[in-house]
Amino acid sequence: MTGEEVQRSTLPIPDQRSTVTTTFDAKDPDTTFPPIAPLRPPKGAPNVLIVMLDDVGYGASSVFGGPVAMPTAARLAAGGLKYTRFHTTAMCSPTRAALLSGRNHQTVGMGGITEMATSAPGTTSIRPNTCAPLAEILKLNGFSTAQFGKCHEVPVWETGPTGPYDHWPSPGGGFEHFFGFLGAETNQYYPALYEGTTPVEPDRTPEEGYHFMEDMTERAIGWIQSEQAMTPDKPFFVYFAPGATHAPHQVPKEWADKYKGAFDDGWDALRERTFAQQKALGIVPPLTDLTARDAVMPAWDDMPEELLPVLRRQAEVYAGFLEYADHYVGKLIDAIDQLGALENTLVYYIIGDNGASPEGTLQGTFSELISINYRGDIETPEFLASKIDDLGGPEAYNHYALGWAHAFCTPLQWTKQIASHWGGTRNGTIVHWPARITDGGGIREQFTHVIDVAKTVLEATGIPEPSTVNGVTQEPLHGTSMSYTFDDPGAEEKHDTQYFELLGNRGIYHKGWSAVTIHRYPGLPGITQMTQNFDDDRWELYDGSTDWSQAHDIAAEHPGKLAELQRLFLLQADRYNVFPLDDRKAERLNASIAGRPELITGTSQTLFPAMRRLPENTVLNIKNRSFSVTAEVTVPDGGVNGTIVAQGGRFGGWSLYAVEGALSFCYNMLGVDWYRVRADSTIPAGTHQVRSEFAYDGGGLGKGGTVALYVDGEEVATGRVEQTHPFIFSGDETTDVGAETATTVSGDYDASDSKFTGRISWVRLDVGDDSHDHLIDPEYAYHVAIRRQ
Repeated sequence: MTGEEVQRSTLPIPDQRSTVTTTFDAKDPDTTFPPIAPLRPPKGAPNVLIVMLDDVGYGASSVFGGPVAMPTAARLAAGGLKYTRFHTTAMCSPTRAALLSGRNHQTVGMGGITEMATSAPGTTSIRPNTCAPLAEILKLNGFSTAQFGKCHEVPVWETGPTGPYDHWPSPGGGFEHFFGFLGAETNQYYPALYEGTTPVEPDRTPEEGYHFMEDMTERAIGWIQSEQAMTPDKPFFVYFAPGATHAPHQVPKEWADKYKGAFDDGWDALRERTFAQQKALGIVPPLTDLTARDAVMPAWDDMPEELLPVLRRQAEVYAGFLEYADHYVGKLIDAIDQLGALENTLVYYIIGDNGASPEGTLQGTFSELISINYRGDIETPEFLASKIDDLGGPEAYNHYALGWAHAFCTPLQWTKQIASHWGGTRNGTIVHWPARITDGGGIREQFTHVIDVAKTVLEATGIPEPSTVNGVTQEPLHGTSMSYTFDDPGAEEKHDTQYFELLGNRGIYHKGWSAVTIHRYPGLPGITQMTQNFDDDRWELYDGSTDWSQAHDIAAEHPGKLAELQRLFLLQADRYNVFPLDDRKAERLNASIAGRPELITGTSQTLFPAMRRLPENTVLNIKNRSFSVTAEVTVPDGGVNGTIVAQGGRFGGWSLYAVEGALSFCYNMLGVDWYRVRADSTIPAGTHQVRSEFAYDGGGLGKGGTVALYVDGEEVATGRVEQTHPFIFSGDETTDVGAETATTVSGDYDASDSKFTGRISWVRLDVGDDSHDHLIDPEYAYHVAIRRQ
C-alpha cells in the first residue's frame, strides 16, 4: 500500500478485500493474487525528528546570541533556517500538548500543568479523541514512531501502574516505542524511567558514568539504527525531548567548569552583552531596544556579596548542562547522517518549550524541593556557600536564581510562566531539511507558533489531515504550515493571529501588534502577588513593526487599537476553550474541589511487594497529619535488612526499614535534616507485624511530631521529627515496597542494597483525621502548584 491512490483521510486506512476470482486449487496456474504490500507513506516522504529542549530562554544559545556554545544547533542552522519569532505557550505541559496535537493547548485540555487540572474543558489535562496526535496520524500512514525523554502530558490520576494508558506516549499517544520519564522533571543521575509502560532502571550508576542525557541518546540511536536496518523504506518519526535544561541542573563537572568566570559580572551585564551579540548576528532588528528589568527582579549589584560565588556557579552549571545537551543532540544527528538519512530528514530543533525558568527563587537553590515546600529559610547564604561544590552533581538538585532566567531571555520581558510577554513564549528554533531547504544559514522572521509544526510535517510528508481517526470526526489542525517560508525569506506572514493564556496571564498577537496583560507574577518567595480581578488587569500594547522586543507600551497613545485587540482576544479565547479564566491557587491542588479524579481516597491504603514506582499522586497523602505504617513481614533465621516501604529519596521523604535486624524509621527533611528512630533490639525470626506511628504536632503545615515503633504491638523505640514536608516529597522519586528505586531516603545504604532480605506480605498506610491541609496559605499553594511543572 504505497501508491498515491491510497485514501488517507479516514484512519486507520481500511483494508481492501481482494476481488480476484479464486480457484479451487492453489496449484492451478490461474491462481494469482497481488503481492502483500505493507503500508507506507507517500513516496519520498522524509523522516521527521523533533528535538525539544526544556526551559531554555531565547537569549541562552550562542546561535541566538547567548553565552552558551551549542555547536550542534549552529551546524543545523548553517544548513537550515533560524526562526526568530517562533512561539510556545510559556509552560511545558501546554506547549508539548500543542506541539504533539497541532491544536491550541486549551482545545486539548492542557490549560496548565497536569497537576493543576480541573473539570473545565480547557484544563482537564485530557486530550479529546477528536484531536488525534501527530504521531498517531503518521503511524497510521506507515511511519515508525518513537518518543524519548520527557512526557508531562499524562493526567496525574493515570500515572500509576494501573493506567489506563490512553494518554501515555505508548500506546495512547501514537508512539510505538517510548523510553523516558513522566512528569515535569527527573534526576539526571537517578531517573525514574519507563520503557513503554514498564518501569526500568539505569544500567549503571553515576560513579560508573551514568547520565540520562547520554542514555536516552544511545537508546534513540539504537532504535533508529534498527528501524533503518530492518525497514529502510519506512520513514521514522522521532520525538526527542530531553529533561535538559529543566531543574535539576545536573551535569558532569568538566562541562560546568568550561564556563568558569564567564558569568562573573552578573546577570545585568550578561543581558547587555547578549543583546549586542544578537544585533551583530541579525537575530534582532537593528532598532530593537533592550527591555527593562521589572522592579520585582533584583539587580545584580543588589545581591549580597557573600552570595555572588554561588550565583556565578549556578550559571556555570546551567551553561554546561545546556551545552552538554546540545552535544548529545549532535550524537543523534551524527548517527542519522552516518545512515545516509539526514539529507531527507526534516529536523525541528526547538530550543526550549518556554522561556528560561524563574522558579529557582530570587537567590537560587541547592534543591528545588526546598523552594517547592516554601522553606527558603533553610537556605541561608552560609548554607548555599557550603553546597557550592555539589552543584551539578548527584548530591544536589539545584536551580539558578530568577535573575539568570531573565538574562537568558534577553532581550525580552519576563520568563517562563508569563504567557503574556515574549520572554515567556519566544524560543529560538531551527528547521533543517537538506532535500528541501536550499537557503542554508537563512533567517526567517515570520511569526510562527508551536501548533504550526504538525501542519508543516503533514504537508512535508504528503499526508492529508484526516477527517476521522478510529471512527471519530477530527477537529481541524489549528496551525499554519511553515513551508511557505522555506524558499522565500520575505514571504507574507500567514500565521497572523494567535492568542496566549496561562493562569490569567494573557495576550493576543494580530498582524504585527500585540496586546498583553500580566495578571500574576511567578509564584516565588519575596514577590508579592497582584490581587486584582481580571477586569482590573492593566493591558499593554506593542507595535511589532517598530518594537520587536515589546519594550515600549503605547496603550495610552492608541486606545482604539488596544480595544480592538482585547475584543479579538475574547473571540479567540471563546473559540479555543480558554474560558473560564482560572487564577485559583489552593483550590486547584485539591482534586475534589478542582473536579479531577482522585485515585486514592479514604484514610487507608494497602500496598504489596510487587508495587514499586508509585508516583506521589497515586499514594495516600500523609503530609500535615498523623499517620501509621503497618506491615506483615517474615524474617529469616539470619536476620533482616532493607526497605519495607519508602516514599521519596535523597532530597526528602520517609522510610520504614531494617538495619542489621533493627526496625528503623527515617524522616528525611528536604535532604538537610535526617530524623532517625531505631530499635535497640532486632526483629525476631518468623512472621511479625511491625508498625510505625507518627503523631503530628498540629498547629499548621510542615510541623513536627513524635514517632513510635512497634513489633507485634510492643513498643520498641520512640523519637522526634522536628519538621516535615508541607507540600511534596519529590518531583520524581516514588513510593516503593520491598526496595528503593533511584536513591534512598535514609542514606543508611545504597539503593542497590535496599532490597528487603525477608518477605513482606502487605503494607498498610493509615492517616488520622487531624489534617491541616485546610490551612494551606493561598500563596504557598500557588507556589507549589506552579513549581511542579
